[in-house]
Amino acid sequence: MNEPRIVKKYPNRRLYDTEESRYVTLADVQQLVRRGIDVKVVDSQSGKDITRGILIQIITEQETAGEPLFTTEMLVRFIRFYDEAVHEAFSGYLDQSLRFFADQQRDFNDRMRGVLGGRATWDITEMTRRNLEFWKGMQDQFFKAAVFPGSGHEAKQDPAEPLGEKPPKDAAADAADAEQGVGKKRK
Repeated sequence: MNEPRIVKKYPNRRLYDTEESRYVTLADVQQLVRRGIDVKVVDSQSGKDITRGILIQIITEQETAGEPLFTTEMLVRFIRFYDEAVHEAFSGYLDQSLRFFADQQRDFNDRMRGVLGGRATWDITEMTRRNLEFWKGMQDQFFKAAVFPGSGHEAKQDPAEPLGEKPPKDAAADAADAEQGVGKKRK
């Protein structure tokens, strides 16, 4: 296991990334964690590990900023478990559940990479583009077959005939159809 990246917290509440030699924000620490980089936050004066407090602060900001992950009911249950004898069991259960979920996510991503030809990322944009092309083609075929007014497709197709096939024209039948059409207009 690699050594965690050390971030120091100064009395002015600023965080300093010792590896990059620059001040960072909570959002920067959050991105490090999301990228799988182990982080250890220490108080600059005492050297005390305050990582948990910083991570809880990040979660709190996430929960108040957008769509919360935890419902109020869940938070109430968490607080109640702090006072009960099942505290350790609940903590272990949560830890195992999160590990299991992460393992399942990793397995799913690995399978998707295999299905998609070994690409490093699942290219949803490309899949969406292909699906849109497919549905546009189906829509065009539908409009060609049905010939809705204003669809831009001139060719009429008898629904009883397979697409693209028309019977040979009979000149006498065409003349009779034309005569009936003219007769209807005069009436």
